[in-house]
Amino acid sequence: MAQPVNFVNKNTNQVRQGFMGFSWTALFWGPFPAAFRSDWKWFLIMLLAGIVTAGLSGLIFCFIYNKQHIKTLIQEGFAPEGSEDFLQTVYAYAGIQKPTS
Repeated sequence: MAQPVNFVNKNTNQVRQGFMGFSWTALFWGPFPAAFRSDWKWFLIMLLAGIVTAGLSGLIFCFIYNKQHIKTLIQEGFAPEGSEDFLQTVYAYAGIQKPTS
């Protein structure tokens, strides 16, 4: 089961949720979890890949989509909430250097 992570944009106070781990929703629902999260870039990528591969790309995206969604949130200015150790884990999972501040 994927671990939930809350993200907050300090400029707009907008709150979003991401998940670390395997994406069961992407496995069973294909690109629709990306649409529900308003992640339109990945929705289109997953939709087109699913059409081209007759749905087999879903077996790849279920392993990588949650990480890509977290990377997108961080790039859009969202920061994860939690203890310092948890923040290190989130940034390490996303493969992004934790900002110093």
